[in-house]
Amino acid sequence: MSNAYLDIPTFDDFTKVLDPDIYHTLPDDWWVGTSDIAGSTKAVAAGRYKAVNMVGASVIAAVKNAVGHSDYPFLFAGDGATIVCPPENIDAVRNALAATATWAKESLDFDLRIGLIQIRDIQKSGRNVRIARFQASEKLAYAVFSGRGISWAEEQMKQGQNLISPAPPGTQPDLTGLSCRWAPIVAEQGCKILSLIMLPRENREQFDHCATSLFGILEQNKRQSNPVPESGPDFKIGLSGLRLEALATQGTEGSKFRAWCKAIFISCVALFLFVTKRKLGDFDPVHYREQTKLNTDFRRFGDGIWLTLNCSAAQISQIEDLLSAAENAGDIWFGIKQQNEALMTCIVPDINKDSHLHFLDGADGGYTAAASICKAKMKQAAERDQHANTASNSIP
Repeated sequence: MSNAYLDIPTFDDFTKVLDPDIYHTLPDDWWVGTSDIAGSTKAVAAGRYKAVNMVGASVIAAVKNAVGHSDYPFLFAGDGATIVCPPENIDAVRNALAATATWAKESLDFDLRIGLIQIRDIQKSGRNVRIARFQASEKLAYAVFSGRGISWAEEQMKQGQNLISPAPPGTQPDLTGLSCRWAPIVAEQGCKILSLIMLPRENREQFDHCATSLFGILEQNKRQSNPVPESGPDFKIGLSGLRLEALATQGTEGSKFRAWCKAIFISCVALFLFVTKRKLGDFDPVHYREQTKLNTDFRRFGDGIWLTLNCSAAQISQIEDLLSAAENAGDIWFGIKQQNEALMTCIVPDINKDSHLHFLDGADGGYTAAASICKAKMKQAAERDQHANTASNSIP
């Protein structure tokens, strides 16, 4: 059977996300799933950013396992994710999402909101879901989104529309492959890790102009400001990572004890291999680390730009001046969070294949903090407009 998503040609120059010609509209009977953690800003402020990222990635892992690891469109957003699926997979996807919401509550005390809506209903709002495929590496392509459909669907979910209920208590999603074993990625000397969100306002042409200038600033860095070193991240056995991995796999392992034992055993073996650089069967730790760098989504596009960057002080100053000017001109909204480290959360169905996924976010709130800054600015602007309209209407 032809896959409408995989039939879309790929592109490998990220700056082309601004080109409307690369995007394709999926059939209107496909479904969009949205998710986010209610109260994630408070959770991040309490230091639970690693757990927040784990839950966000768990949505993608659960759906991947439910549909048999077939490629499908998704967007990781730190405290949640967006997924898109064809109608023949909707029952499996709905069950996976509902189970993940139950797991998030019972294991980590997070209220994970889940919404599902068909593309035809999004189109009725005057928006659409248009998709392209960015070839991040030879073995991995992931989706970028345009049309403002996914951001509208997410906002509808937050307003209580199109929600699906969590699964019955005790239901466990299949989160096989979900892990967070890499050490935090430290910013280079004299640099900071930026979590940056830039969203369009009414004038898309001005947004594109600003984005082009932003990409030019990032190209000053030989790695285009990718925080992950050329050789890949460093491996680390950490208690918080082991706990999260055990919680994610206890459903498939049958008990907390077995899940803990497996997480510890795998981490110890992996640490030995990465330190000694010794191969184990078909597994080459040096190649795996290098591929991890290539498969890290430090750049995303989903109705706006989402970036996790390693930037110098000079670059940060240029970026802030550029975005502030564009925001003051009414062209964009933006939020930036500066941190010393980035965190990686991974989905690795098979360590011997190069299609493993790695989601990057800032280690001090990252995208959640940047999104909160954007939302606060939007709210203030809406209140100013409302006040101005009230004052204007009161003039006789």
